[in-house]
Amino acid sequence: MDKDIIKHLELLGDEHFGSGINTPLRADAFAMDEELKIELIAKHFKEIMHVLGLDLHDESLKGTPTRVAKMFVKEQFKGLNPANRPEPTLFENNYKYNEMLVEKDIQFYSTCEHHFVPIYGKAHLAYISSGKVIGLSKLNRIVDYFAKRPQVQERMTVQIANELKAVLNTEDIAVVLDAKHMCVASRGIKDICASTVTSSYGGKFNDVATKNEFLTYIGLGAKD
Repeated sequence: MDKDIIKHLELLGDEHFGSGINTPLRADAFAMDEELKIELIAKHFKEIMHVLGLDLHDESLKGTPTRVAKMFVKEQFKGLNPANRPEPTLFENNYKYNEMLVEKDIQFYSTCEHHFVPIYGKAHLAYISSGKVIGLSKLNRIVDYFAKRPQVQERMTVQIANELKAVLNTEDIAVVLDAKHMCVASRGIKDICASTVTSSYGGKFNDVATKNEFLTYIGLGAKD
């Protein structure tokens, strides 16, 4: 590949330009069953290890291609498969609770789609009920579902926000992600202290007082 093209692609990756709200997938992304995907990924990853000069006859390395393939399909990128989308558990708001509900410090692990290295951090979610409430663990599962795929943090933020709006049938939601990117910490500039914060606010959370109340709850509000 032309060196100028490679340089251009690397710059695009570092600038976190994305292709849209939806994770870019081929139309036939799920035509192949998971076991065949594991078999093919293992085969290709074995070749990568070979090109790197690793001795695949070594006892410690010979099982690595299959382990990596299973991790990719069953764990790290399981959120690509819509069959793994969490089923929301909704209940009537019998307590007539009309204030915001905040679920903060939801730990997530994702993967930078530009360098395939980890993104990890915490998600903070809030909503104001429009008549239904959601089981708390489902909020964690929604975050995990969108995290478990090659991601851009900005896209992940919007995906979670849109899912909450659809599931809860309300625009009154807030999402904040605070994450570290290993593509920044372990390569390039190698800044281990920097974190990235992204947010999405809808409905009543666009009101300054409501937004500030939420930010105070999650520890990002204005300090006295």
